[in-house]
Amino acid sequence: MKRHILASVALATAFGLSPTPAAAATYVYVSNAESREISVLRIDREARVLRPVQTVPVTGTAMPIAVSPDKRFLHVALRSQPFSVASFSINPATGELSPVATTPLPDSMAYIATDRTGRFLLSASYGGDKVAVNAIGLNGAVAAEPTQIVATRRHAHAVMTDRSNRHAFATNLGGDVVLQFTFDATMGQLRSASAPLVETDTGQGPRHFVFHPGDRFVYLLNELDATINVYPYDPGAGLLGNRIERVTTLPDGFQGGAPWAAEVRISTDGRRLYASERRSSTLSVFDVDAATGRLTRTAVVPTEEQPRGFALDSAGQFLVAVGQKSHSATLYAIDPQSGRLGATHRLPLGKDPNWVEIIELP
Repeated sequence: MKRHILASVALATAFGLSPTPAAAATYVYVSNAESREISVLRIDREARVLRPVQTVPVTGTAMPIAVSPDKRFLHVALRSQPFSVASFSINPATGELSPVATTPLPDSMAYIATDRTGRFLLSASYGGDKVAVNAIGLNGAVAAEPTQIVATRRHAHAVMTDRSNRHAFATNLGGDVVLQFTFDATMGQLRSASAPLVETDTGQGPRHFVFHPGDRFVYLLNELDATINVYPYDPGAGLLGNRIERVTTLPDGFQGGAPWAAEVRISTDGRRLYASERRSSTLSVFDVDAATGRLTRTAVVPTEEQPRGFALDSAGQFLVAVGQKSHSATLYAIDPQSGRLGATHRLPLGKDPNWVEIIELP
């Protein structure tokens, strides 16, 4: 796999990347579960390499990360006992992290996200079959007592509000459903929507999802069959419609065992969608039809071994993928015309890197 990654580095030299404002700097945050630390990196856009900035220890198994909408705070869920969330302030000049607080969470949380105001932390527990809401203080510290805990079907895996912050959704991998809620952003309360759930096919295992920037579509990644379901979305009602299509993220002719999809991301302009599949250690690249929401796969790219996490920068120029078994990150340049990925740099990290978030500062 390393040979494939290094071989593609040369391809990236032909990619024409549009300029980014000189004042902006791009920082990458990676949680390393086994070594219990967060890697802070900077993307050197000119050299097209990852520059180490800081390594921050935490007190437990570091996994999902959430960054506040104003980019002032970073939260990481610690999935070993005692289950908790570590919160940090982000230095706007350097991207470095400073500890704010570590507070309990109701369970081991497989996913965390702030609401669109940054006042509440939403979390989903795979083992505990629940989602929770905790308030976030003005200093970035998460309140120890949740405002709400909601029982779900088996294996809640992700929870997130839509762009309006009036609606929320939670995937249940073991229940093959997406739960639909209204969200009270004043009190931090979830309530079942008029249509409380959307069922997927049996055995799909809904995992992560993203909203199209135009708010017309939702893309749901299914872990157990490595597919993506495309749904129309009514942002006024806050409800998913009937599935438009289902596409695979597995390489053609895949015979590597049970599928194991991990992450899905969409570009800021909504033109392209990316997904990782752990069993084949690949990234799939899709073009998005703006009118219909349908996907056309344009590439399957070998990447780091067991790629649980990856992320895109907001300009759609770079992608960073990490491998849980390779303990490394690869930086890819994204061709602005084709969306094609070209590896430009590879960097060793801590043990079991699994979650990636990228932000621009200031």
